[in-house]
Amino acid sequence: MDVHPTEAELARAAEIIRAGGLVAFPTETVYGLGANALNATAVSRIFEVKGRPWASPLIVHVSDEKMARSICTEWPSTAHRLATKFWPGPLTLVLKKADLIPDVVTANLDSVGVRIPSHPVALELIKRAGLPIAAPSANRFTEISPTTAQRVRETLGDRLDMILDGGPTTVGIESTVVNLHRYPPSILRPGMITKEQVEEAGAIRVEFETNIPRIVESPGQHPRHYAPRTPFFLLEPGGAVPEGRGEVLPMPAEPHEFAAVPYEQLHKADESNWDWIGIVRPPETPEWTGVLDRLQRASTRE
Repeated sequence: MDVHPTEAELARAAEIIRAGGLVAFPTETVYGLGANALNATAVSRIFEVKGRPWASPLIVHVSDEKMARSICTEWPSTAHRLATKFWPGPLTLVLKKADLIPDVVTANLDSVGVRIPSHPVALELIKRAGLPIAAPSANRFTEISPTTAQRVRETLGDRLDMILDGGPTTVGIESTVVNLHRYPPSILRPGMITKEQVEEAGAIRVEFETNIPRIVESPGQHPRHYAPRTPFFLLEPGGAVPEGRGEVLPMPAEPHEFAAVPYEQLHKADESNWDWIGIVRPPETPEWTGVLDRLQRASTRE
């Protein structure tokens, strides 16, 4: 059954955003924690609520290419090609920012990540608010991203002004982030839009950001991220499992189906008091790159 906020709920959420409040809302990837991207005070609350490092920039969500261009001082032909192909959708472009975007949004960098989400509730909220919305995932920093409104309520509900329930998300992992601000272009965070798709649509060559960066230019670049409280292991096919009482989570064999469920599966397993949780490592092929990135970060020990 489709879940959609009422007209009154959407109107109230838009007013909260305009007034400097925080609203959790669904995108096609995960639920986001949104604030007016032009209001430094409002954006600061995002960092405080999440416990997010100030040096970790936020992605700004917009309703159309015109709004995207209004917060950037450059819009190369590559950006237009990629936006035409993948927007609305799970692709973030990093470009030189305009002065109207506060430094707190971009961790004092001169670049900003921007995308148009494809979830109808997210688009309607941005249009009604009439301004860009900065929104990381609506969870505590480094913990499992929420793919339902209920998960947001459980972790951050008492610290937000409103939660818009749009049902479970469909893509399930965060957007692919492509940096067009530096040369050569690079993928800062893999997602379900692959390197090969970006290169074909953008008529460019891109590289992966393979090292831990000195300056974090995108969310999701910290070594440990998206992690449950229970020790989580990425298991080799047919290999040994950890000692103790644990569970190997059954997962779909197709990458897009797989991507839609691991966060919720980890949430549920995390509530079961296992000694450990495991997922069998998927194939190392292009369509699995985004999923593998999330699983590897979730299983990293610090």
